[in-house]
Amino acid sequence: MMRRLSFLLVNLIPFCLVAPLAGAQGTRLWTQQRFEEFEKGTPKGVAVRSDGMLESGPESRQIAVTPSTYVWSIAADSSGNAYAATGSPATVLRITPDGKSTKMFSSKDLTVQAIRVGKDGSVFAATLPSGKVYKLPAGAADLDENKAEVVFNPAETEEKPKYIWDLAFDGEGRLYIATGGPAAVYRVDVKKAGEKPALFFKSDEQHIRAILFDKAGNLIAGSDGSGLVYRVDGSGKGYVLYDAPKREITSLAIATNGTIYASAVGGKGQTTLPPLPVQGIPSVTATISLVQPGSVQAFNGNTVIPDGSEVYEIPPQAAPHKIWTDRDDIVYALAWTSEGLLAATGNRGRIYRIHDDGQYADVAHLEASQAVGFADSPQGLYVGTANTGKVYLLSHSQAAEGTYLSDVFDAGAYSRWGRAEVDSASKNYELYARAGNIENPERAWSDWKKITPNNGPMGLDLSRFVQWKVVLHPGATVGAVGINYLPANIAPTIEEMVVVPGARVTASAPQGQQQQPISISFNAPSNPGIQFGSEPGREPISGVRDRSAVTARWAARDENGDELIYSLFYRGDSETNWQPLKDKVNERYYTFDATALPDGAYRLKVVASDAPSHSPGEALTTERVSDRFLIDTTPPVLSPLDAHLVNDKIRVVLTATDSATPIGHAEYSVDAGPWQYVEPVGKLSDSLTEHYDFEALLKPQQPGAPVAANPSEHIITVRVYDRYENTAAAKAVVR
Repeated sequence: MMRRLSFLLVNLIPFCLVAPLAGAQGTRLWTQQRFEEFEKGTPKGVAVRSDGMLESGPESRQIAVTPSTYVWSIAADSSGNAYAATGSPATVLRITPDGKSTKMFSSKDLTVQAIRVGKDGSVFAATLPSGKVYKLPAGAADLDENKAEVVFNPAETEEKPKYIWDLAFDGEGRLYIATGGPAAVYRVDVKKAGEKPALFFKSDEQHIRAILFDKAGNLIAGSDGSGLVYRVDGSGKGYVLYDAPKREITSLAIATNGTIYASAVGGKGQTTLPPLPVQGIPSVTATISLVQPGSVQAFNGNTVIPDGSEVYEIPPQAAPHKIWTDRDDIVYALAWTSEGLLAATGNRGRIYRIHDDGQYADVAHLEASQAVGFADSPQGLYVGTANTGKVYLLSHSQAAEGTYLSDVFDAGAYSRWGRAEVDSASKNYELYARAGNIENPERAWSDWKKITPNNGPMGLDLSRFVQWKVVLHPGATVGAVGINYLPANIAPTIEEMVVVPGARVTASAPQGQQQQPISISFNAPSNPGIQFGSEPGREPISGVRDRSAVTARWAARDENGDELIYSLFYRGDSETNWQPLKDKVNERYYTFDATALPDGAYRLKVVASDAPSHSPGEALTTERVSDRFLIDTTPPVLSPLDAHLVNDKIRVVLTATDSATPIGHAEYSVDAGPWQYVEPVGKLSDSLTEHYDFEALLKPQQPGAPVAANPSEHIITVRVYDRYENTAAAKAVVR
């Protein structure tokens, strides 16, 4: 343990130095050391432990692929043959250890829901929705419901249950049948021909979902409705051992010391899907969930059950408690082994080994959506799956050779691959690595190369993607695996640039000007007040309108994640050389005073450099030039205002000239009255010089206003604006 801690301390230090400095160049470390990280890879004969260790695990191999979508239940006989209960179509298949399959039974029912093998080798199969149990003689082939012996028919019982969920044999060879709608357990002595089933136990729950026997001969039963675990004695008297936090007990297992394990799903009081179709409904489709009455042990799709599954331990002389939970994986079946409790799950086809202390390991990834049942045999544990219906064999012992294949790592750029660091006290493992420049390793990557861990560069070609695998032999364990790499430096990119005259971001507007908020967006450089939705790093930035300022902003990125620094330059129309405006800008925008430059047309250039992340002389730069923009901070120049009275009107003649932008508009006021818009000569206001020649009406005397000392004296004022709202005014007194 101390060696593992020292490895983590030594190797996490450089990782921590790199990770927070998202813009730092230099050697980096890709490391995988947590369960969640290892789960992204592909283990075969390797167990992924919850404490972040890889160890030798059982071998899992596919034995058979059935024609059906689901294997709902699986059983095995003493010779090692497996019996698969399937659905869509509903059959019973006998599968030998070498994978040869024989159809023993077929039905027009929706599914064969449960299957068990008696002591004499007879196979008992329960179907849905008819709810019948058939006896199939050992070695039978191609029977149907008309040829097979029926040992249980719900129509012949008083309760007439609609569902059948599980089967179990007691020590005397009698068959017990778990039903639902209503929840009950029936017993039938199958050794006696024509024996009628008898009601053994009845519950006020909705379903009895799972049953098995303990060493004392008590029936252990799990319900759907309130999530109860019962102990039922030989007389049929029930006692609730545990009221689980969830509503449905999906599976049960018992250890050799008498400890009971139960898995459960579903929030109590929740019913999310319609009930399972029942008798008399032809051509039904299994849209079925584990979280509602009438549930079954597999899905018609990969729906995730809310809140996942829980597994509880019920010791003989101690309080029950939860030992495992998972929000994503649903437990369909449990099996106790000397190595720990095995849980078959969906909807990722995983098998977990769970220990009483809460530690667990992912011991197999099956190529199916749900692992739904276990059956022990001399060769190993048979596992039935759904979506698709397959049968696997999980070995009792560790695989002779297990492999773990990591997920593909994308360095984001062509990289040099350095030393591989492995935390392991074992010697009986091998490490391999390969690299490529396309994400799919099967498309022209390098061959696997054997790597000596913790000993110099791996010797892989310069590339963007890398993957490693480890081969474990029995007893081997491997902890954290890290690969050092150095991305090749790539010049930064400036994707877009916009310059907005009349906007300020870095400071308040000059005193006396109203601070009108605006947004500066790449989407609307001509109208910075309009906002558009944008991706991260391109959102509109807030500012204020200020005629004396200009703001430039740009969108830049660096594929290496380097820290960038910027320099700005300007150049006027008809000029050749770029003049420095500002150096060492850290933000991706800059505001400067427009009054620092004469009125006229300009362009800005921004140069991005990754120098802060590289040694001197190794930095790369890129640049971008803005569109042409105008600076105009000077008001128009007005000629002397020529004004005189003509027939009780004021005749005005005026010329306005601007050096940078066309005259925008003009207005006048007589005797401090309202401002009145006036057009230039020729109507259009589109030139640097505009002439005005107009007559202004005199302001009428307002009732009650003081009598003017000289009623014949009037004042006219004219204001002229250029396109950047710079203003000039002139006035004249006429008599």
